[in-house]
Amino acid sequence: MHDWIVLAYISFLNVAVALRPAGPIRDHCQERVVAMLFALVAALFLVRGPLRGTGFLVALFYRLTIYGTVQISYFFFREMLPLLNPASLDRELHGLGIILFGAEPALVLDRIVSKETTEWFSFFYFGYFFVLAVHVLPILFVVRSRRLVGEFTFGMLYMFCVGHTLYVLVPGYGPYQAVATEFAHALPDGLWLDVVMQTVSEGGAQKDIFPSLHTAGPLFIALFSFRHRALIPFRFTWPLVFLFSVNIIIATMFLRWHWIIDVVAGLALATSAQALSVFCTNFELKRRSAEPELGTTWPEYSA
Repeated sequence: MHDWIVLAYISFLNVAVALRPAGPIRDHCQERVVAMLFALVAALFLVRGPLRGTGFLVALFYRLTIYGTVQISYFFFREMLPLLNPASLDRELHGLGIILFGAEPALVLDRIVSKETTEWFSFFYFGYFFVLAVHVLPILFVVRSRRLVGEFTFGMLYMFCVGHTLYVLVPGYGPYQAVATEFAHALPDGLWLDVVMQTVSEGGAQKDIFPSLHTAGPLFIALFSFRHRALIPFRFTWPLVFLFSVNIIIATMFLRWHWIIDVVAGLALATSAQALSVFCTNFELKRRSAEPELGTTWPEYSA
């Protein structure tokens, strides 16, 4: 199932880019998305096709390609998002948040801005990358449990494919730009804020706000860790992951990157990913147990 999700997402990017007017930026973006599609189809043919490749290199190539195309696509969004959808829906997102919740947390949290609070939330905001790395890398490349790998990878791929697609359909800059004049306090410089600002400046897509994947990613990992809390290391790590998740979610609004509606969408995306990952993994494991000729969901490192 995750093959189809990734294939649909990469195909969507190819179609969306192809429909834009010709020009240097469109051509550059098209080269990238076509290359990703070619690599993805090659991996799927190698693993799911009639040859049914096996062994370490095949398993590694499949993992790098299936997860890598989704991850790498984000780094193309700075150039791609303005091409695919030059609009900005900040006003609509802000207005919907006010209607549903009565206030915008980014503006409310302006009251507690200080050197200490800014550094606190900046540390956790940057901690998003740490939380993802220490889970994605070992589970994707080292863990052998079919259930653990199946649930985790399905949830992550589902979230990021859906999230990236919505970035294209619902673009915006966030409170830091859309309501900049309404903040009474500037965020004071500090070690962690400077690291965050530099990271966003150099690698951020700029219009990637709905849904908040800074919300969805850590929350899904926290839910996954809690579900498997009987296992090591989750028995010991799940409270820490939840602590990071809560602070990261607040940080997205404190640092003025996200509207409340972005965060709510991220919460919904994470919880749906958790439920679907369990259902789909159970389905795949039962199906492939009954039909061994289908092979495993994720190819094994050994033949």
